[in-house]
Formats: sequence, C-alpha cells, structure tokens
Amino acid sequence: MCMFCAAIPATLAVGANLRAKQIRERREAGERGEAAPEQKQVPVGKITVMLAGAFVVASVVYHSQLNG
Repeated sequence: MCMFCAAIPATLAVGANLRAKQIRERREAGERGEAAPEQKQVPVGKITVMLAGAFVVASVVYHSQLNG
C-alpha cells in the first residue's frame, strides 16, 4: 500500500478520535455544571475531510503517474 493510500484511513481515524474527545470534554464540563471550555473550537471534522480529500487526490495522481 502506498503512503497516500495508507494515510487516508489513518487521517480519518485520528480525526474521529479528536472530534470525539472534543465532544466528550464539552459534555463532561456540562455534567459538572461548568461552562464549556473557553478555547476556540477547532473544526476537526472539516479539517479531517479536507485532509482526507487531499490524500485521495494525491493518491489518484500518484497512481496515474505510476502506470503512465
């Protein structure tokens, strides 16, 4: 498996883990009666999709160059 093809599922797994961590932290803060963390929410889902899409494009380009 090439590096781009391997990076796609790895990126999605890391992104899903980070998004779940954000949701868990906000939920736990709400259960404790505290305000949500005041740090700016990073749009992990959007960033993950953009990175995965970039890896898909890179993989297509790499594989089309490999056989051409």
